[in-house]
Amino acid sequence: MQQIPPLGFGTFRLEHNVAYRSVKMALEAGYRHIDTAQIYGNEREVGQAIKDSERPRDEIFVTTKVWTDNLTQERFILSVEDSLEKLQMAQVDLLLIHWPTANNASLRIALEQLIRAKEKGYSRHIGVSNFTIANMETALQVMPASEIFTNQVEVHPYLTNQRLLHWCKRNGIHVTGYMPFAVGKVLNDATIGGIAQKHGVSPATVVLGWELQQGLATIPSSTRRENMASNLDASRLVLSQDEMAAITHLNNNDRQADPDFAPDWDA
Repeated sequence: MQQIPPLGFGTFRLEHNVAYRSVKMALEAGYRHIDTAQIYGNEREVGQAIKDSERPRDEIFVTTKVWTDNLTQERFILSVEDSLEKLQMAQVDLLLIHWPTANNASLRIALEQLIRAKEKGYSRHIGVSNFTIANMETALQVMPASEIFTNQVEVHPYLTNQRLLHWCKRNGIHVTGYMPFAVGKVLNDATIGGIAQKHGVSPATVVLGWELQQGLATIPSSTRRENMASNLDASRLVLSQDEMAAITHLNNNDRQADPDFAPDWDA
């Protein structure tokens, strides 16, 4: 079974030519997992960068996400077809529901449409994003856990999301952590800085290594080639159990992505 490349490249907040150049640089640096979404407004630039790269399409794992406005029986599939047209692809590797809906009835409809998109060949795999344990339990009433390729949620040292991570692990569901640097906040943390100095790497490399050693995938974003390269070093970093625990202990539930339509988060 295909696995999600653990270290991906996120494109949140990257727009227009910045998105295009950044994705091109990421692919040149060695990334093979590119994450976008309908709401990012950059699917067209991401698709063009992938097309213009020297990497064959089948070597690149591409994720996009269906926005909340499109989680209806009438709009879901049409929105996915629009995403594919912008990306210049017949199929993505992973299609996610970006945020859960407010009630179980509408969430079930969205999940059924997600399955339908896979059945139509629009995505090799399907999954969810920002789903709580309660949302995941609803999802498992619609499809088996084996169908949920990942749950993409916010995870960083200031929001370790341990309860959700443990639930997903018990149920055999992979987790992708987004916003690993907490919009840069954790990169100035003294504990992380000390561990970075000990290993002779950047604080960003330590944070990503902490995520990868938990078995998560993670999708940092950058517009600078040198940062992209140092982020890739995380796959070679080995942190001790004490270092892993020290980073996890930094948790203070400092959530960065919390829009007014967000679900009731797990404690």
